[in-house]
Amino acid sequence: MLRTYLVLLSCQAVGELLHHVSRLPLSGPIIGMVLLLIFLQMAGGGSEPFNLAGQSILRYLPLFFVPPGVGIMQHIALMRTMWLPTLLALIISTTLAMISGAIVMQSVKRLQRPHRAGAVLKTVGSGD
Repeated sequence: MLRTYLVLLSCQAVGELLHHVSRLPLSGPIIGMVLLLIFLQMAGGGSEPFNLAGQSILRYLPLFFVPPGVGIMQHIALMRTMWLPTLLALIISTTLAMISGAIVMQSVKRLQRPHRAGAVLKTVGSGD
């Protein structure tokens, strides 16, 4: 399992390095996750130890919500005065994220459609 954690940390470190060198508008951990995805796709998916390590990390995911909660509690007076802009920002950003996700999903389906149509034409054409 140590080897798996080293792979995860290495992907994050390389992502941080690429972020600082290339000045991409994405954070280092996001770039590292994309690199990990590419690595896993090339390897044909995660191995059993890799999947077990991922499951063990996911068990502790709720702990990542504690610091933002503490930060909100520390600034509760500010939150009371700025509740409307905060609520509007949350609603607008959530809506934009949902819309962009839907657009990406439609684009992916549109890109996959020619492959399916070609396969159908080959199947139909071979029966003649």
